[in-house]
Amino acid sequence: MKTTIQKHQKNNLKIEMKTFKNIGLTLIASISIMSCSSDDTNAVPFELLPPSPSEFAAIRKNALDNLTQHFTVTAGTGVVTLTSDKGVIITIDTDCLTKNGVAATGIVDIDFVELFDKGSMLTTNKPTMGLLPNGDKNMLISGGEFFIEATQNGVALETGCNINLTVPSGLTGGIDNTMTFWEGITTDEENLVWDEVEFGTGPQGGGMVGFEGTNYQVTFGNFGWSNVDRFYNDPRPKTSLLASVPNGYDNNNCAIYLSYDGEGGDNLAKLDTYNPTTKKFSEHYGQLPIGLQCHVIFATEESGQWRYAIKAVTVAAGDEYNFTLSETTVGTEAQLVAAINALP
Repeated sequence: MKTTIQKHQKNNLKIEMKTFKNIGLTLIASISIMSCSSDDTNAVPFELLPPSPSEFAAIRKNALDNLTQHFTVTAGTGVVTLTSDKGVIITIDTDCLTKNGVAATGIVDIDFVELFDKGSMLTTNKPTMGLLPNGDKNMLISGGEFFIEATQNGVALETGCNINLTVPSGLTGGIDNTMTFWEGITTDEENLVWDEVEFGTGPQGGGMVGFEGTNYQVTFGNFGWSNVDRFYNDPRPKTSLLASVPNGYDNNNCAIYLSYDGEGGDNLAKLDTYNPTTKKFSEHYGQLPIGLQCHVIFATEESGQWRYAIKAVTVAAGDEYNFTLSETTVGTEAQLVAAINALP
């Protein structure tokens, strides 16, 4: 009889302990759920899965698609003029359009992109980095970046005549008569670079920039990316810098950019070198002025939106900047563009 009572007491004790344990686990789970459902939409999860390279590429492509303007013209109808959303006048001679070497006929699709602000340059990954004579890169001050393409049923067309853009200089602070023509080199799709070329030379035919009243007159011979630019000049001693990013991120799923303070809204440099051993991005050309005030920007993708962080810094020799997920913000494309364009 005593043994039976002891068994019942032990069983009751086990039931009580199990019940207490379950209550504790339920309480912990409830606290966790409450924490995860807080109003802080930018809170970083305990384990955040970094985006794939294709996801990061897709959000950039989406940004470019959002900024692409579409026109239609009829081949063989002479000179046509088109006006962009920002007032750029595009002049094309449709008699000069060819398809696979033969004069084009019928309806032609014209795609046009114009970039006048560093926020859009960042989201589309079109920084203002120009080639120096020795092959290094330095930051450019831009009077506008442009892309123009003519296609018919998905086939790219060519032109045997000049294309002209009349670009309002007021979009970038007024006429700067030191501006010249630059072609976009896209051999490395992830790192567009600008090459200064004279008219009739270069892989895309080169071009020239003229000055007429308050407009830049940009003339070039081929479709593709073009730019009105000049090199950024600063007499101070130069240095390079490093930037590290959170674990799981590298040059395939994030990027680091630089916005120089006080240079207007049309400049954006990029740390285009990544060392997989040290896991650090670099400006390895040594072109950053010591004492320069700028903002270093980390950008990546998160569930179809942008995750980013912006640091205000004053460049010192051999600087290294570290980004952590806890200092990032998640936002829409419009929010990121606004944050970048609000920088001095």
